[in-house]
Amino acid sequence: MDGTSLTPEQEKINALRQVLPEAFSEGKIDWEKLKATLGEDINFANERYVLNWAGKSDAFKVLQTPTTKTLFPAKDESVNFDETENIFIEGENLEVLKVLQKSYFGKVKMIYIDPPYNTGNDSFIYPDKFSESKADYEKRVGDKDEDGYMTKDGMFKKNSKENGQYHSNWLNMMMPRLYLAKNLLKHDGVIFISIDDNEVHNLRLLMNEVFGEENFVSQFIWDGGRKNDSKKVSVGHEYILVYSKINIDFSDETLWRERKEGIDSIYREYENLKIKHNLDFEKVSQELNAWFNSLKEDNPAKKHKHYRFADKNGVYFPSDLSGPDDGRKNRPRYKVIHPITNKEVAIPSRGWRWEEVRMNEEIKNNRVHFGIDETTVPNGKVYLKENEYQAPSSVFYKDRRAASGLLKNLMGEKIFDFPKDYSIIKRLINLVIRENDIVFDFFAGSGSTAEAVLEYSLEQNFSTKFILVQLPEITDVDSKAYKAGYKTIAEISKERIRRAGKKIQEEIIADIKNIETEIKKLQGELPTEETKVEIENLKTKIEQLKNQDLGFKVLKLEDSNFKQWQQIEGKDAKALAEQMKLFVDPVSESATIENMVYELLLKSGKDLNSPIEKKNSFYKINGTELILLLEKATQEIIDAVIAEKPVKVIALDKLFKGNDQLKTNTVLQMKDSGIEFKTI
Repeated sequence: MDGTSLTPEQEKINALRQVLPEAFSEGKIDWEKLKATLGEDINFANERYVLNWAGKSDAFKVLQTPTTKTLFPAKDESVNFDETENIFIEGENLEVLKVLQKSYFGKVKMIYIDPPYNTGNDSFIYPDKFSESKADYEKRVGDKDEDGYMTKDGMFKKNSKENGQYHSNWLNMMMPRLYLAKNLLKHDGVIFISIDDNEVHNLRLLMNEVFGEENFVSQFIWDGGRKNDSKKVSVGHEYILVYSKINIDFSDETLWRERKEGIDSIYREYENLKIKHNLDFEKVSQELNAWFNSLKEDNPAKKHKHYRFADKNGVYFPSDLSGPDDGRKNRPRYKVIHPITNKEVAIPSRGWRWEEVRMNEEIKNNRVHFGIDETTVPNGKVYLKENEYQAPSSVFYKDRRAASGLLKNLMGEKIFDFPKDYSIIKRLINLVIRENDIVFDFFAGSGSTAEAVLEYSLEQNFSTKFILVQLPEITDVDSKAYKAGYKTIAEISKERIRRAGKKIQEEIIADIKNIETEIKKLQGELPTEETKVEIENLKTKIEQLKNQDLGFKVLKLEDSNFKQWQQIEGKDAKALAEQMKLFVDPVSESATIENMVYELLLKSGKDLNSPIEKKNSFYKINGTELILLLEKATQEIIDAVIAEKPVKVIALDKLFKGNDQLKTNTVLQMKDSGIEFKTI
């Protein structure tokens, strides 16, 4: 409601919408569609299959506009800053994506994002005034309150469904971010995007345009449980769209596979029954079958009740050995002798699946299941241990309320609405991520992705790294989060990661104590080769637990340390004189050495985990890949730099002020040594 009366024109438009809804797009009349609907002038301009919307060409301009922003370290807000390889970036994600283009191009294995769903109540940044100048735009989207926090009035626009460009605004927000995100993916990288019915249709088309329709992988449907707040249909599901960058790596057979739920409890029961029945596998099989029957229907192990037989190699199910029904008439038909009765077993009507040589080999290896006597056709043995993994189902259930409860327990109170379930994200991670891969989330929200990565790394005993980006969106002053001291969503994210890391560390300490107890127990037994190996394995496990990376670097999006050249309009001599000063000293008054190190590191294409070493008044990045001269320059320092044999050296030009001879000699010495030298 806007408080105004209905005009005759609007009344007619509403009536037309009732009769011809197909002639409307985003609430407005599409004149081409209207004419086509009425059978007049059926001639669509530039007719082709394409997703188009208001502002698309201008959104491309936003995509292609470079940024001068950079990232500053915030060590006091970090955990284990100097050792950790996990990264949390506080800032507007479009600008951050641009900042990361050079350093992380083609390095990210997986992206997961949970963007605004465009429900009609979302507030998000979108380029809605393309006609304004860049300076005005930067000023408008950077409005801050007296404490330096970004304000909703300056940073966000509520995308109401009454807006005439409701879908277009959302697409304008998403498109540039997706293009930039694609650049960061490795050639076999994958992106997962959570979405619901409001924009899933547009997102699918947009992803086809950005990633290519041929790179569509799947559309997961997450059933999160019933909602009883609808007058029509209780919609309890949402979607996760999956696209690859170029191709998917299937060389690792465990990629794009999930380990079957409940199988560990089957293995435990098998081991217990082996001991109980002293390797009498007929009794083991009988009791294993009874155990399966005793399980409740919702027990995940119940799904695998066909694995009801056991032998010394494990649990298995009997698989049909008759030839497939493919029309072949010359299937193998040979004698097979029952091992107990020594009589020929019944031959299947379609003959045997295997040739006789293969059958004899399988019998020799105890991989054929015989019945009680020769009247039963034998089967092959399919072992559970050889079939632990399966392709993920495109439809799955997980109560969405669980995520809110877990986050509330972690944070002490409910301070974030509708957090993503980190166990679902961990499940996605498991499909594609392996050691040292990077998971990237530029709509971090409460930080669910970070907790998922930390948990996954612990479970797999290897290092997986995350990069999260979250806007310092100010929380509502009446919210529990604000009253608890969290002024921005980014502050909630950071605290959630700290607490998740602390919780995991407590679990690690407990695990190490249990392992040390087990080692002492083994050391007290009579030493054998097996116990020695087991002790060494347990010690390795302890070292792996101790080396878990539970920290994260915090960096914040800020203006460059270096003054930017501005185009002077008109003949403003004073303004031109100010610009000329940039040639004398381009370094901003607020710049610090550490911040300049990180900016030059990024703009030289080095990632944020590059080792930084200060030595003799200069900074070494990645060993000898890059050296930065930012404090002073003398011939002695220049000689020390050249002695390091770096690939590239960047120096502040002002360090050579009043000493042109030193600068000239430095340029010549660097050239003679084959070192790329640049001054700024």
